[in-house]
Amino acid sequence: MNDSPNADARRQTLRHWLATVTDTQPLSLEAGGSDASVRHYWRARLPDRSVLVMDADPAQFDVAPFLARQAELVAAGIRVPAVLAQDAAQGFVLLEDLGTQELTPLLDGPAVARDWYLKAIDLLVRMQAGLASAHLPVFDAGFQRREMEICREWYVGVHLGCQLDERQLAVWERSLALIVARNTAQPMLFMHRDYHSRNLMVVGNELAVLDFQDAVHGPVAYDLMSLLRDAYIDWSEDFVLDLAIRYWERARAEGVPVHADFGDFYAAFEWQGLQRHLKVLGLFARLKHRDGKDRYLADIPRVFGYVRAVCRRYSELTPLGRLLLDLHGERETVGYTF
Repeated sequence: MNDSPNADARRQTLRHWLATVTDTQPLSLEAGGSDASVRHYWRARLPDRSVLVMDADPAQFDVAPFLARQAELVAAGIRVPAVLAQDAAQGFVLLEDLGTQELTPLLDGPAVARDWYLKAIDLLVRMQAGLASAHLPVFDAGFQRREMEICREWYVGVHLGCQLDERQLAVWERSLALIVARNTAQPMLFMHRDYHSRNLMVVGNELAVLDFQDAVHGPVAYDLMSLLRDAYIDWSEDFVLDLAIRYWERARAEGVPVHADFGDFYAAFEWQGLQRHLKVLGLFARLKHRDGKDRYLADIPRVFGYVRAVCRRYSELTPLGRLLLDLHGERETVGYTF
């Protein structure tokens, strides 16, 4: 948060609210970071503990979904930050401080990472098996298509500075229709929607889940794909395949409605990944060009690599792959299809 008069007034309002709900003045109030949304976090040092305050302008962010999903996850036995107090009208939520240890920096090589990913997979299966989702927004065809259009608007249009001509637009439209048709044919259940290493906190030797407010009723392969084809860290195909098989076996054993054939599940995993990664390209470009958050630019080549690999692997996606390479001024010389 900047030091403008409005920001300073907001900070004073937060201090007053915090003193009221904790019955004490904080010893210190330090910026605890912000995410890719409009939320900010503050770490408050109290005489006997440390707590976090989520600060979200009510005009831009509704805390009600966060509070509802937090209660559901707690009821299902999933470790999330406890809500200690909340004021939805002002956009303040007082949270348990789980510390600062994200999972990402601990993923130091496949041997260590494998053990942590198995914990994350176990946690994911527990969420999928234990949480209802019929009441949540549906991650349907329109929803998925709108997300991918962020790519065309911000990544292609703004970041690459390209506007699609009539032929290119036809390729884009046909490709999105194929992607949506494949993805909406998957079994549907509770979907976190942003399940990856930066949203998993290490508490002791266990994992806690963050950033769950956007959960939806969505395709079964999405969250595993988000975890293993992470926008911020990548792994070899063999490593991802091994963990995907282990997830699939565990999910089947717990009654999660995965595909009966692993090959079908892995194809769904890849097609859903294409949808997400097209969206992420657009989001990262928007964060840079609209919001001035340059740090996401370094991850764009990794995300584009995921997109390129999936387009090479499936013949139906060859036109989309060629289109994207053309927009980058590249040419595909070899293709593999399954």
